[in-house]
Amino acid sequence: MTNFYDKVANKFGKYSSGVKYAKEFLNGDPEEDFKNYLIKYSGKDKRALDVGCADGRFTLSVADNFGEIVAIDNSSGMLNSAKELQKELNITNAKFENKDAYNTGFENQSFDIVYSRRGPTNYDEFARLLKRDGYYLEIEIGEKDTKDIKIVFGRGQNFGDWDKSRLEINKKEIKLQGFEIIFAKDYEYNEYYSTKEDLDTFLQSVPIFEDFDSIKDKELLNKYVSQFKTEKGINLPRHRVVIVAKLIK
Repeated sequence: MTNFYDKVANKFGKYSSGVKYAKEFLNGDPEEDFKNYLIKYSGKDKRALDVGCADGRFTLSVADNFGEIVAIDNSSGMLNSAKELQKELNITNAKFENKDAYNTGFENQSFDIVYSRRGPTNYDEFARLLKRDGYYLEIEIGEKDTKDIKIVFGRGQNFGDWDKSRLEINKKEIKLQGFEIIFAKDYEYNEYYSTKEDLDTFLQSVPIFEDFDSIKDKELLNKYVSQFKTEKGINLPRHRVVIVAKLIK
């Protein structure tokens, strides 16, 4: 993944293409619920770990709620973008480090909160890093995310795993590490893109297809647009999972 995210950072300067699109939530906003839970358990005396921080925008947006946030990623391009934004915003209680989520090197019980926003989910490492009664929060890509466009393209991230509930799989793995599940929910919602060009640009910036090529995939994209264009725009159905857990072992 490192090469992909470095490519995105080099092209767009951040983990975002800048494309605007409308959202239609069917059973709540996963990002809003995730952030509300994170702030609920935050505190000026709390130290948090952000696993897979990308360009750091979310990290820096919540940093004021914590004593310190350590944010890790293995993309040097993303981390450079994060540090530039941190300097621009003059936020001093966040640290950005290039580390492997599966071998962070931090000492046992170093953090009050660990969270991952579509980043790596190494639950045994997270349990090691958390203090007792510490919280782990994640927002993860659901198994049905962008299923329709993957079917049209015949490939894509976790292609074919439509019937394996990401929520249930993750809950089970989290519990095995000594966590109690506080909150767990599936979210399905729609994104609407105004033009084919907007959707094309968006696909260049996310790992739905790490090998997406605007020229080579032109006909496949045209086929998808013809099938999923609506009065609201080109529909791209999304699926997210939010889990909040407390370490009780």
